[in-house]
Amino acid sequence: MPERGTQVALPGLARLLVRGLGYFTWPLRIDDYLELITPLWSVEERRGRIERVHRETDDAVTVFITPGFRWVGHQPGQYVRIGFDVEGKRYWRAYSLSSDAARPDGQVTITVKRTDDGVVSRFLNSSQAAGSIVTLGDVEGEFTLPSPTPQKLLFLTAGSGVTPVMAMLRALSRQGDFPDVLHIHSARAESEAIFAADLAALAERNDRYRVRQLVTGEAGRLKPDALDDVCPDWRERQTFACGPGAMLDGLREHFASAGIADRLHMESFEHMLLAEVTGKGGSITFSGSGITAECDGSTAILDAGENAGATLPYGCRMGICHTCTGTLSDGSVRDLRTGDVTRAGTEIRTCVNSPDGDVTIEL
Repeated sequence: MPERGTQVALPGLARLLVRGLGYFTWPLRIDDYLELITPLWSVEERRGRIERVHRETDDAVTVFITPGFRWVGHQPGQYVRIGFDVEGKRYWRAYSLSSDAARPDGQVTITVKRTDDGVVSRFLNSSQAAGSIVTLGDVEGEFTLPSPTPQKLLFLTAGSGVTPVMAMLRALSRQGDFPDVLHIHSARAESEAIFAADLAALAERNDRYRVRQLVTGEAGRLKPDALDDVCPDWRERQTFACGPGAMLDGLREHFASAGIADRLHMESFEHMLLAEVTGKGGSITFSGSGITAECDGSTAILDAGENAGATLPYGCRMGICHTCTGTLSDGSVRDLRTGDVTRAGTEIRTCVNSPDGDVTIEL
């Protein structure tokens, strides 16, 4: 069964045709025959092939992927869920797309920074990734430029947070009608600045794009109250920010105190769990394995289950990729990001929900 969100959406007549062909190919699947032609063809899921890997820094690479059948495209700034098979196990991750949506070769790119404990990021930063077949999930996210494009923009990025903004900049460059853009990008060291050469080249080609690259290991992080110095007209600009949670929290508070919270647009792939949100806690029964775990009201069901010895599906661990989803068959849970309560009969993400009393989950 393909992963949720990866299934190929077929028209009604095509679905009937596929179902009929399945009787003739049984016990093999239709995909078993299609894969003899190309592994990118599938009637069950969307796939892609990693064509090449380009090194950006010592610990970051851009991965070029050719999408297969019925790729739906993306808007610059969005992210995609991707399934990677590493050492016989599938891992799901959500990555911002760093490419324009209209590359002539039809490829899409993601840019990935290696982390010591990241199975997928280490794989992509190795020499083994090129040629791999991946599974493409849904394209999601609202961190996109509005239409028409604002005439004055401020981009604030840090670390790998530059990736969705790079997609926006590439799209603006292709369209040719570049607005007034100031971009402040932070990296711990000059050698760690992803896309440094690309951003500098873009500024050389377009006098309406200005980039300032900060080395935080020397000068410290950009503080929100320094915006008056680096961008005196920041209140007049639509601001798009992507980076660590602490950076975004500071910007959110700063823009709110200035009365222009609606001018700030943010993206983060860090846990955004609220400290003041807790459930009642309770006993969790995983009906698939029969394992029971005790959980307090501030711990995610996924964490509690793993601590009790349950082997549970997971991907992003941030409530994005849906890999950890299971059906709540009894009880209720509380979303640790929003405080919303979900009751039995609904699918829930175990990485961002905590029990609100005793619960049973079909996992």
